[in-house]
Amino acid sequence: MPKMKTSVTSNLLFKSRIIAILFSISVDTVESMFSIGNLLIYSGDISLVVGVQHLNTNHTLYAAVKKAEQDSNLLTREASKTAHHLRMDFERGGIHLDPEKLDKVNNLTTNIFQLCSEFSENIADDPGHVDIFPVSRIPRHLHHLLNPIYQSTSEGLRGSKRSVHGSKQKGFRIPTDPRTLSSILQWTSDEEVRKKVYIQGNSVPHANHGVLEKLIASRHELAQMMGCNSYADFMVEPNLAKSPKVVTSFLQELSRTVKPKADEEYIAIRDFKREKCGNKSAELEPWDETYYTSMMKSSVNDVDTAVVASYFPLPQCIEGLKVLVESLFGATFHTVPLAPGESWHPDVLKMSLHHPDEGDLGYLYLDLYSRKGKYPGCASFAIKGGRKISETEYQLPVLALVCNFQRARDSPVVKLNHSEVEVLFHEFGHALHSLLSRTEYQHFSGTRVALDLAEMPSNLFEYYAWDYRLLKRFARHYSTGETIPDKLVNSLQGARNMFAATELQRQVFYALIDQKLFGEQPETARDVSQLVAELKREHTSWNHVQGTHWHIRFSHLLNYGAGYYSYLYAKCFASTIWQSICEEDPLSLSTGRLLRDKFFKHGGAKDPAELLKDLVGKEIISVHGEGIIPVTTCLLNELRL
Repeated sequence: MPKMKTSVTSNLLFKSRIIAILFSISVDTVESMFSIGNLLIYSGDISLVVGVQHLNTNHTLYAAVKKAEQDSNLLTREASKTAHHLRMDFERGGIHLDPEKLDKVNNLTTNIFQLCSEFSENIADDPGHVDIFPVSRIPRHLHHLLNPIYQSTSEGLRGSKRSVHGSKQKGFRIPTDPRTLSSILQWTSDEEVRKKVYIQGNSVPHANHGVLEKLIASRHELAQMMGCNSYADFMVEPNLAKSPKVVTSFLQELSRTVKPKADEEYIAIRDFKREKCGNKSAELEPWDETYYTSMMKSSVNDVDTAVVASYFPLPQCIEGLKVLVESLFGATFHTVPLAPGESWHPDVLKMSLHHPDEGDLGYLYLDLYSRKGKYPGCASFAIKGGRKISETEYQLPVLALVCNFQRARDSPVVKLNHSEVEVLFHEFGHALHSLLSRTEYQHFSGTRVALDLAEMPSNLFEYYAWDYRLLKRFARHYSTGETIPDKLVNSLQGARNMFAATELQRQVFYALIDQKLFGEQPETARDVSQLVAELKREHTSWNHVQGTHWHIRFSHLLNYGAGYYSYLYAKCFASTIWQSICEEDPLSLSTGRLLRDKFFKHGGAKDPAELLKDLVGKEIISVHGEGIIPVTTCLLNELRL
């Protein structure tokens, strides 16, 4: 889950209110130390960073936290843990350093934030493009995504973008942003077109080469000032893994395990290409993967993506979320009228989660449609965390679930492809984690857990997007109302598993890039692109295309720097939990009660390893040196590896 303004501001509020509650300091006094109101007014995020730094370097608050932790006079275990974590948060901000070093840490923190912003802005501002002539080289159903261009057929020069006159030949300018790139690679039969858009899309924005190198250097300097060997050490230490060595060992073992099956899949795709193009010596290239794997999935499993999408109109998918929470937790979602000025856009829907015995459990804003200028990804953002106000009153959590589903040009009905349904359920898992937690303090509310545990609930809820026992209760054809056929779901599941090893291998590769870039740095300068190419050759079955630099728009290096491995941890944890607890009866109240009582309600207030063992048993984790790794057996069995 990437960060945004609301979550940063919420973090400020969390810390100020926790300190006020723990140490009998007025909330107004604490919050006056930085102006929340002013932070919200600024359009530039840097003001929020300054606000965080101002709070993190307040010695009065730091002294109060240290005193509370040392006195051990707090009333509950969670209060003691909160004091300890707050002290650690302060010190990870450098407050314990001498003034000169603290000033340097603050400057580095600001610089890192600015570099991350620049990296993201470059991706948005420079998506790249390729000009293709004639228009017949592009599948007709993709034409609406592209801008027409014209060139003189006699001179071969690009001309006006006006209507065709005389000898002007029409073509398309294809932007190579990730969404368009993916569509072109999946549907375009012309290999030369696929090659051009793949190379261009994986070579921009050029400016991010320098930005990334500066980011790596700044994070490394920050980590060393904090007494760590590397930024990876700094980031991994508070989590289950404890050490980059544990993470790297886990990833390398997974890489070795998956490689034989991934190689088999590669050969199968290559042979399929040779059969289709009639060339027995044709080589398989990275720009071929999406095109031929999609074709293989469709031909073997009889899956038509347009037919599948017709059973997932967005309103029905929202009904599916409602069915799920009522089946598991006995709770219901109700639409709540928005107060004047409460919503940031007319598309936003507000719902309350209500339990018949407990009353309202929290509030969820849904902002699901794509629009210009909107945050481009999909995420669940905490606006307000839950906390205990008194013995009889609880501050309810408030969340925003943000997606970017496209409205169709030729239909008022928004239909989701199945991967989008899976994304919706993934983010809903994050939202439920916050809505169902009942911690004393906001500091541990919901997803405020160890990084390598945070993605488990979202991965767990992805399983529900594939389970026919739930799908048959909401997935209905947008025009006929027909329930999605069991046979179609079986075909979807078959297609899902066809290249499971290739996809898992890709995730391992991504995580290893992340660890390597932010791990211990060599004494002499290194070529980051060359490093990425070597890792691809070593840990995937695919060629590296010379001159491409895929990593320069890998935005997870910003939000999950040295933490991308957590997705693989989460996949392993979720697979074990699904098979052990959910799979037999996934929609029962007893399953939901177990998930809620043993996991969701604790947020981050309980030790993450203890949470997992209490939920499933000690077989879900394995001690590896100084850290903990997930047991991979269930995931590997699930993927038939």
